[in-house]
Amino acid sequence: MRVLLGPRNGDLADLYAVPRRPWLRANMVSTVDGSATGADGRSGSINSAADHEVFRVLRAQADAIVVGAGTARAEGYGPADVPIVLVTRRADVPERLHGHEPGRVLVATCATAEHLAEARTLLGEEHVLVVGEDEVDLAALRDTLVGRGFESLLSEGGPHLLRDLLAAGLVDELCATLVPTVVGADGPRMTAGPPVDVPLSLELLLEHEGTLLARWFVDGP
Repeated sequence: MRVLLGPRNGDLADLYAVPRRPWLRANMVSTVDGSATGADGRSGSINSAADHEVFRVLRAQADAIVVGAGTARAEGYGPADVPIVLVTRRADVPERLHGHEPGRVLVATCATAEHLAEARTLLGEEHVLVVGEDEVDLAALRDTLVGRGFESLLSEGGPHLLRDLLAAGLVDELCATLVPTVVGADGPRMTAGPPVDVPLSLELLLEHEGTLLARWFVDGP
């Protein structure tokens, strides 16, 4: 990979090192025409080899992965090397995340969740985080995860969750990959929901065979 902006030396692990803890970064991919998914509705269908490489580095540096349950279901998530934290108002756990070692999957939900009791039975009560009454309180979730020792957090979307994390001022860094393709149609953007205004500073820019990989730091208030 070519470094277009940032340190000229160091491997990917160094280039993407977490600058401090706690730290929450999001990782998203999009096409040149702004779609966060391919024609099949999955981000996996637009990933490039370079994006996969950075994806592995980011996961290796994470203490936990935070992802919307809908995204986990659509992308076919299985267990990872670190705990997966599913954000869901319904507490509905995707089937591929059933039956794994306790603590590999956590649910972040609200007190009125439709499937709260089922999630507790499936995962164990200590792995179901009730943060909020009718909505998931993302600030409380971050505090809860940091309190459990998960200080390097990686959010992998989806677009609604990323927008809400940004709006709540909880994101420290956005890792955004631009792949050299267009898909047309009406695919989702990297963020979805009401408007937000979040200034960013470009920290790192890499290029590999047309794929652009950027680290954007969220500017302080």
